[in-house]
Amino acid sequence: MKTLKTAALFILSLSLIYLGGCQASGASKQASTGAQTPAFQSSTLPGGGIAFPHNERIHLSTDQKWVASEGHLSDLIRLQWTAERAKPAIAWADEKGMDKTAIVSHDKANNPEQHDHKHISIETTMSPDGEHKDELFTRLEIPYDTDVSEIRTHSSNFNVMDGILRVAGEGHRDLQFAKTGEENETTPLWSLRADSSELAGNNTGGDFNVVRYSDEGEAIDSALFMKRSDGKIGVGTSEPQSKLDVNGDGISIREAKTPASSSAPGNKGDIAWDENYIYVCVAKDTWKRTELSSW
Repeated sequence: MKTLKTAALFILSLSLIYLGGCQASGASKQASTGAQTPAFQSSTLPGGGIAFPHNERIHLSTDQKWVASEGHLSDLIRLQWTAERAKPAIAWADEKGMDKTAIVSHDKANNPEQHDHKHISIETTMSPDGEHKDELFTRLEIPYDTDVSEIRTHSSNFNVMDGILRVAGEGHRDLQFAKTGEENETTPLWSLRADSSELAGNNTGGDFNVVRYSDEGEAIDSALFMKRSDGKIGVGTSEPQSKLDVNGDGISIREAKTPASSSAPGNKGDIAWDENYIYVCVAKDTWKRTELSSW
């Protein structure tokens, strides 16, 4: 068995050396010109390493399944950290060798005083004329070792071009607005919520709420509620009995308005007031009024 492993390693070494120029078209051209197959070189990028011959391609393929008991034979590239603060990465550099983008996975932060990161991150450089010129910065991070992954973005905007941004699943479906605290901890302030009420047919369930939270992140109430079954809207109530149901002690129309006449322009249901009257538009361009008095 030991002899077999040694032979396999020897064959692998020869294969890697041969990769430098073994593509069929390249090999044919080199044979015709008498040129030798180029060898691996030392990388000129910071940190050094081994460089493949320029313009050579690597083609990896497999017919193996992703089976843990067999050693995950389909993982054709595997990066491993062997020290707790090591960060295996795949990085992209420009024509000058400057890092521009990277995919990094690591367990510990560089700073021992920070919490464990335990995530994979996609990083891109900051503005070349900004405070952190050309520094790689995490834009998207996805944690591991967790049942629910708290995906984070940093200094990033999402544009959905000709598509849908969808929140689906069981339970509450929330789009949440929050404040950021230490170590990226967040505390909710507001949520746009399609609630977990039962979907029982006839457009019932999944009612819409605007939920407000306390400074500690505890839900206080539904400031605005809309029933999916009939479109009734509740302000301060989740059981609206009319098209607009306000659970409060007053409604304000702040600006005064006096229709010029009983046939002034207006739409049915418009309401206005001034110091002397309340006006109601009862039909198109048809107003009635009632006089106000002191008591």
